[in-house]
Amino acid sequence: MAGLIPQHFIDDLLARTDIVDVITERIPLKKAGRNHQACCPFHKEKTPSFTVSQEKQFYYCFGCGASGNALGFIMNLENLDFPVAVEQLARLAGLEIPQEHSNGQARTGPNPAYELLAKAAEYYQEQLKTHSTSKQAIGYLRNRGVNNKTVQQFQIGFAPLGWDNLMKALGSTPEREKTLTESGMLVEHEEKKSLYDRFRHRIMFPIRDSRGRVIGFGGRVLGDEKPKYLNSPESSVFHKGQELYGLYEARQANRDLKQVIVVEGYMDVVALAQQGITNSVATLGTATTCEHLQKLFKLTSQVVFCFDGDQAGRKAAWRALENTLPEMRDGRQVRFMFLPQGEDPDSMVRKEGKDALLSRIRHEALTLDDYFFKQLANEVDITTLDGCARLAKMATPYFEQLPEGHYKTLLDKKAEKTIGLRLSSNHTSLHYAAPQNHATTQVSDYPPSYPWQAEKKVFHNRKPFNKGAFWQSEVITPKISLRLLDRALRHLLNTPALATQIKTDTLHKDNSVDMQQFVSLVKSLQNSPQQTTYQLLGSWYGTQLGARMIELLKNDILDSSPALQKQEFCLTIERLEADILKRIGDLAMSDLEKLRTAAKKSSAKTRKNT
Repeated sequence: MAGLIPQHFIDDLLARTDIVDVITERIPLKKAGRNHQACCPFHKEKTPSFTVSQEKQFYYCFGCGASGNALGFIMNLENLDFPVAVEQLARLAGLEIPQEHSNGQARTGPNPAYELLAKAAEYYQEQLKTHSTSKQAIGYLRNRGVNNKTVQQFQIGFAPLGWDNLMKALGSTPEREKTLTESGMLVEHEEKKSLYDRFRHRIMFPIRDSRGRVIGFGGRVLGDEKPKYLNSPESSVFHKGQELYGLYEARQANRDLKQVIVVEGYMDVVALAQQGITNSVATLGTATTCEHLQKLFKLTSQVVFCFDGDQAGRKAAWRALENTLPEMRDGRQVRFMFLPQGEDPDSMVRKEGKDALLSRIRHEALTLDDYFFKQLANEVDITTLDGCARLAKMATPYFEQLPEGHYKTLLDKKAEKTIGLRLSSNHTSLHYAAPQNHATTQVSDYPPSYPWQAEKKVFHNRKPFNKGAFWQSEVITPKISLRLLDRALRHLLNTPALATQIKTDTLHKDNSVDMQQFVSLVKSLQNSPQQTTYQLLGSWYGTQLGARMIELLKNDILDSSPALQKQEFCLTIERLEADILKRIGDLAMSDLEKLRTAAKKSSAKTRKNT
């Protein structure tokens, strides 16, 4: 993809950056042992619970759960996207950001498309004011209730009739013509080999990125021509699957976005903003993507999809739900609002007003779980046993996309309450025998062959250890229940060089997204085993795997020796490989039992020696 910041630069930038220096510039930190502390900037508190580890280059708040590295802190505190945060850190470090073309060649300096797209927006705004044929465009906006203040806020303009108006105004050199063509403003005629304007006789809506730079346009036709809306094509600065119309304006109008309303059209966003609902955004002619949701959840924990009640609106809502599931981590809330037939947010807010529409959303919007089961129940008869079984079969693939956490557990319980069946393949808990006279604590998903995950050994006195001394064991419950893959990932986070101890041939046979991401991480570490924990976080920041790494680092349960950690990691990989081979039929049950017995003996021997 053109315009990418090279990964080696990000790694070098994080290596040169001290998170304590970055945070101290913004909030006062106090030394507290090996770490630093402060009152959390992300929620109100009187007693400091915000901790910064200089050793790990990582921050974590025990009050609200906010966490991340230096880049993550700047992004969360100042509501910046990843490239902008990198730019800030690079400026502090005195570095110039290189970028890569699609052919891999590095380049520096701003993309010339930004300047010409900004000039195009100015040109269209001027045409709306002065062009002799703009009366129809002005009349259309007035009929839709859009006033001059809103026109200026969203930089709405007008592209007049004609094939080469923009080209004459801005394409004064071959270089400019090339840039305008690459950014989608000009189109090359295939037969005549000539250029012409893409947008003609349309209301123009500039699309701005997180920094307010114009990166593309949406054009609304004034007559009955098709297509009704025309968007800029993909370019080096515009990727419609990642951008949201109105997000820049929403962030400018709201210091704290407690909720974001996702609608379907440009005019919906504009009309809502004019009525005082300044927290709405729209997708750009595409379904809501995972990238859209990741961007929104960096700014807010509450998202409401507000769609038309027709078939197209309900189809768009279900697509949004499908892409939302992998992003539904604990603390996030997603709801679905369907308007009456024939209505959209634009018409509803003008008909009912701001307060009535917000009241509708509060009282009528369905939670994700309600919408999920209601939609699936429309396809089966859940008053019958076979209907319930069919619903469970339909729901299970969606359920498996949810990240591990309380929300997934509660949804599983709701399924049991709704249809009498749980969706998880294994919802039983394993119990471990605690030392005599000590309470037994239930621990989920920890097999008996890995007892170190269930117990943490501590001394209750300071007397020297001798043969007759007794280890008192305090059975603890980890903050999260780690799967095998999570355990392996946690070891790599703690000691990245462990990746050199394994081969990925068997792991490659598991085609799941989680495993393939894990294999990619292992190969990356095998090529660069000297990477540190915070370099890993920077390399994978903004991805699903990166989010999982941050979640695992919040639950720091590794306290064994390096030798034991290596042994634990290798045994975990062996268990993963055995499970994979079992699933694909390459390992008989008798061989699996032998492998598990050998793992138990090896584990016991290692712990005894340690």
